[in-house]
Amino acid sequence: MLCLAVIGMTFSVNAQIETPQPSPFSKMEQKVGLTDVTLEYSRPNMRGRTVFGDLIPYGEVWRLGANQNTKIMFSTDVTVGGKNLKSGTYAMYAVPNEKSWDVIFYTDSNNWGTPQKWDESKVAAKISAETYPLPMQIETFTMSFDDLSSGGATLGIMWSDVYVGVTFEVPSDKMVSAAIDKIMKGPGAGDYYAAAVYYLQEGKDMKQAKEWIDKAMSMTP
Repeated sequence: MLCLAVIGMTFSVNAQIETPQPSPFSKMEQKVGLTDVTLEYSRPNMRGRTVFGDLIPYGEVWRLGANQNTKIMFSTDVTVGGKNLKSGTYAMYAVPNEKSWDVIFYTDSNNWGTPQKWDESKVAAKISAETYPLPMQIETFTMSFDDLSSGGATLGIMWSDVYVGVTFEVPSDKMVSAAIDKIMKGPGAGDYYAAAVYYLQEGKDMKQAKEWIDKAMSMTP
């Protein structure tokens, strides 16, 4: 078996013919409120196999797809299951059970499959999500962004006859309110300074540039 594996690796390295991947890669980008969310994962098929409780054992950490671990990227801080996640990239794992899953956001996103050594300190969030039976079989492992609103969405996970939803919230209202407050208060010292520098650089109205510089100075402690 070892000999066959070595031969297989040799042919894979030297092969010039591209063939379809059994678990093709997928990338999704979704705007949720003012937050950019990107999801990367690979999509295995059932191929007549019993998935949960057999191919994917209950009670064990699963990479939530195939090949390299599934990754999710948030452009802002978000809240998942009442737990805060900083903006950035996370690996996603799951521990499937018959009636609920534990869904895990892991700070080390550079793993092929599950980490060789699991580090609990890298678990940024772990939430429990209920499973729901589907009325049909989903052949290809599928993830989706469902129930979109300005304040959040649900990350849907579907395979075989199982659906699991992971709801997350985004800080759209906080961001918009902060922008409104800033605009309604009028330009700040930095705004006046930037405008003055632009006028000076472009050789525009020097008198106006001086007024803006004076305004910026008067607003600066």
